[in-house]
Amino acid sequence: MTLNAVTPWGEMLRIAAQMGVAPEAFWRLSLKEWRMLTEAPRGAAPMGRTALKRLMEDWPDGG
Repeated sequence: MTLNAVTPWGEMLRIAAQMGVAPEAFWRLSLKEWRMLTEAPRGAAPMGRTALKRLMEDWPDGG
C-alpha cells in the first residue's frame, strides 16, 4: 500500500483552503507544520462552574 492510498490529500487540501492556505503553500508544508496548523491548541482546560464560583467568592468585585 502506498502513502497516497492512505493519506486523505483531498480532505487536507480542502481544510487548508478553508483556512486560507493557498495550494502552493499547502504543498510546501511539512507534516509537522500541517499538524501545528490543524491540531487543537494545547492549554488549560476551561474553568468549571465550581472553580468559577470559588474564584468569585474569593475575589468579589464589589459592584
